[in-house]
Amino acid sequence: MAERDEREAASEFRLALDEQLLAAGDTLSYRRDEIPPRTLKRLARGEFAAVDELDLHGVDSRSAERWLREFLRHAVQEGFGCVRIIHGKGRYSAEGVPVLKNLVDRMLRQRADVLAFHSAPPTQSGTGAVLVLLATRRHR
Repeated sequence: MAERDEREAASEFRLALDEQLLAAGDTLSYRRDEIPPRTLKRLARGEFAAVDELDLHGVDSRSAERWLREFLRHAVQEGFGCVRIIHGKGRYSAEGVPVLKNLVDRMLRQRADVLAFHSAPPTQSGTGAVLVLLATRRHR
């Protein structure tokens, strides 16, 4: 059942997106215009300490979406400036498409409380995780 869900999610991604899907080794990277490029570089180097972490390994895409929304809501509510989300590299995803990685990328880009994100440095899970810089009260 989980495999079927993953296949369906991969198909939905292909139909819903005009962009190229991310591959297992691709780097996630995004910043809002008001965030300086140097901040994204610091995030990429792991210079921000992640206050909390969510591990989505082995979770189906529907549950992952729900967990991610709740995790980010809690992190923003608590005033956490930086968090880590482990999505895995997707090596065993349906048809080779890293479903969770693409899901995390798309969800983070749509959130107003996400200032920037970048794949973690190799010492912090590399392209299997993402560091997320969240809006705190001063950024709102």
